[in-house]
Amino acid sequence: MDLGLNNKVALVLGAGGGLGGAIARTLAAEGARVAAADLNLEAAEKTVADIRQAGGTAEAIGWDLAALSSIDGHISSVESKLGAIGVLVNNTGGPPPTPAAGQDLALWSKHFEAMVLSVIGITDRVLPGMKAAGWGRIITSTSSGVVAPIANLGISNALRLTLVGWSKTLAREVGRDGITANIVLPGRIATQRITFLDEQKAKREGREVSDVSAESTATIPVGRYGNPQEYADVVAFIASQRASYLTGSVIRIDGGLIQSI
Repeated sequence: MDLGLNNKVALVLGAGGGLGGAIARTLAAEGARVAAADLNLEAAEKTVADIRQAGGTAEAIGWDLAALSSIDGHISSVESKLGAIGVLVNNTGGPPPTPAAGQDLALWSKHFEAMVLSVIGITDRVLPGMKAAGWGRIITSTSSGVVAPIANLGISNALRLTLVGWSKTLAREVGRDGITANIVLPGRIATQRITFLDEQKAKREGREVSDVSAESTATIPVGRYGNPQEYADVVAFIASQRASYLTGSVIRIDGGLIQSI
């Protein structure tokens, strides 16, 4: 299937991590020119090296999403090197595990800027170019916690849910411009973030990490953690020409983990 992404420019945030890296490599394999952004420039450069070795086109950007004043400069740099951005994958890091109650307001503010305001600001910056082209894809990766809040991830549950309301509202505003806006939810995908969360839970409960992982796996109907490539393949389809009638949606990529309809 031709996804129609050849020569489209895609900006992937968090492209040095497991999910973001897989998404960046997959979009590049479909012919997109990829800007791989990450707080860890070395990790972003590794993703870019993989893309180039496979014959794709990519540029690495060291990007601290909490530095909101840098948005315009980074986007302008991508535009000058690769062209106008047609696909934006908003994929941010997560906050530390915490209860919802009793957290310092400064911690809430810090992660609100990095996880929410950065996504809104970056999207607003690329929207005019998408509108001018009459085509665009805005894909925001959040968490299964926006459907079924996850214990001890109070900040993540709350802030990521903010992006769901924003994306749904945005989809109604830009649909007639040929732009779609969708949310993707990872379940238990085998990344460093999931390993970290399993380790933290094991530490809190005085258990072995292997026991925590086995317990988690037992709740997943397909009986295993997902592979980042499986997540990236769904994102690539949502980014494609073929997904032109898919917007305002929340797509679960979770192996059936979330029990609610």
